[in-house]
This record gives sequence, structure tokens and C-alpha cells, in this order.
Amino acid sequence: MSNSMRIHKGDTVLVISGKDKGVTGPVMRALPQSRKVVVEKVAVAKKAQRPTRDNPQGGIISIEKPIHVSTVMLVCPKCSKPTRIAKKVEDGKKLRICKKCGKAID
Repeated sequence: MSNSMRIHKGDTVLVISGKDKGVTGPVMRALPQSRKVVVEKVAVAKKAQRPTRDNPQGGIISIEKPIHVSTVMLVCPKCSKPTRIAKKVEDGKKLRICKKCGKAID
């Protein structure tokens, strides 16, 4: 299986399934090896943090967990609609194309 994903860091995505269905947010991290993405304010979990130099208090913190890339859909920055992506090579550059409006996303 290829490690390339159609969703990159910084893209705005819509969650289409799971407990956070319908939430839109930017991708904070893309993890191509495990085919997962970390989306801001989605799949938030509580974690017990041991005291460290950076956080001497320790305690319980909230972190975003990775979710599978198949549960999110890219929101086109041009037409603001959730869309699928086509790939196209133009002038030696790989472009991602919105299936709804036909404009380049990159």
C-alpha cells in the first residue's frame, strides 16, 4: 500500500463518521505510515501527565488523538464544500483538483 495521502497538514477537513461527525477543523499532523490524521478539536482524550521540566505541575491534560484518513473529507478552499480529490500533473508539478469546482487546491 502506498504511503501517499490526499490530505496534508494545514488542510481543512470535515469529519464524516464517528463521534465527532460533522465537525470541521484544520489538520495539525498527517501520519502517512499509519494512514491517520490529527484534526484540531476532534477525538479529544484525557491523558494523565507525569510532572516534567516543561510541566512541573503534571495532572490531567486533553490531547487530540489520530483518526483514520477515511473518516475525513477535504473541504475545498475555493468553493467551501467537502469534496473528493483528483490528481493531475501540470508543468511537472502534481496538483490536487477539487471534484466539485475543478479548481486546483495546491
